[in-house]
Amino acid sequence: MLRLVNKRAQNKFDYQALAQFRYEIRRFINFSEQAARDAGIEPQQHQALLAIKGLPDAQKATVGALADRLQIRHHSAVELANRLEAHSLLKRTRGRADRREVLLALTPRGTKLLKELSLPHLVELRAAGATLLYALQAVMRAAGHPRASQRTPAHSRRNHRASKSRDARE
Repeated sequence: MLRLVNKRAQNKFDYQALAQFRYEIRRFINFSEQAARDAGIEPQQHQALLAIKGLPDAQKATVGALADRLQIRHHSAVELANRLEAHSLLKRTRGRADRREVLLALTPRGTKLLKELSLPHLVELRAAGATLLYALQAVMRAAGHPRASQRTPAHSRRNHRASKSRDARE
């Protein structure tokens, strides 16, 4: 792993870039965790709802998929699904082709709660996204990534708005 990072990654600036990136991630995670608690659920329950709803179309929502997406053990995902089901946020159904398979799906209440939580997250990402992106780019430059951008957060926002208006015109 150390061989993948050039010698420049050992100076103080590189530690500062990495620390800044982790700080920006932590700020967003703190926002997200507090939003979940304010909505009456635990942060991991919110993450589970989002993970299930946001699975790629080709992937089935199973306990195993949930465990993988949240990077937790299978038995922990089972307990998390139990808690969500007890709060009427999640339902389990048997697979049609294989009756042993258990599929997870959000209930209408779970979908509504996820939507209520997701909108403020999008607003927060609009506000903090450029700073987070800038911090990531600094880490990538420090790691010697050849295509890491040198743009500032303000420049990133301008380009995002410009590309967004181009997309709307097309």
